[in-house]
Amino acid sequence: MSQARWIELDGAVNVRDVGGLPTSDGGAVQPGRLIRSDNLQELSPRDVDLLVNELGVRTVADLRTGVEVHHEGPGPLTEVDDVEVRNLSLLPEAGDHTDVAADGKVILPWEKRNTEQSSERHGTSAVYLGYLDDRADSIIAALRLVAHSEGATIVHCAAGKDRTGTVVALALAEVGVEREAIITDYARSSERIEAIFDRLRATRTYARDLTDTEPHEHAPRESTMQRLLDGIDAEFGGPAAWLRAHGWTDEDAAALRHKLLDD
Repeated sequence: MSQARWIELDGAVNVRDVGGLPTSDGGAVQPGRLIRSDNLQELSPRDVDLLVNELGVRTVADLRTGVEVHHEGPGPLTEVDDVEVRNLSLLPEAGDHTDVAADGKVILPWEKRNTEQSSERHGTSAVYLGYLDDRADSIIAALRLVAHSEGATIVHCAAGKDRTGTVVALALAEVGVEREAIITDYARSSERIEAIFDRLRATRTYARDLTDTEPHEHAPRESTMQRLLDGIDAEFGGPAAWLRAHGWTDEDAAALRHKLLDD
């Protein structure tokens, strides 16, 4: 099975091009179309040059909350004329304390938010299903950004594994990437989990919540993505059915296939 290619940057550690992942009809995702990443605010000038001028990045779907962007910064790609950066939070956004608890604590993407969940939902996959419940609008917007833009698109959040993993999985499923390949790609972020946590612990936004947390406790596991996809099948009739129930069209689907699969 072909694997997505790691992209080595100075200012991000969990970055890979999903090109090469196989589809069930014998095709493959083309390189230089969809890149997944952890946060980008520490990109060096060399990184920006590599992403924009060598890899052809033209759009960025930033899945972080408004609070995260406010505290951590939007990143240097927002200053590049040829690149469009859109903030598309996967958590609810409302009021002056958007995405924070009453005491001002930032709500992290892996933390439980919904008090009422199906008895069939549990663990990290339940959090991911919560993204579909809470922010279908952002997920559809992110996929449309990928589908209808020229050049490469980066999808990223803070760690590049939870929110990013959910959106990328839906994109790959929609164009027919083999389920095993989607699951394997998701879990590859575990190879960089120590470096991911080193970066997050170096920031005021995330450090307090990660002080007593072992990185391996949050390493993505294949079973989590399997449960997510199984949950989408059981609750919504599959990724394609969920997308279309939330405004995704046949034209969107065709554009995404063209973007990710056509030579």
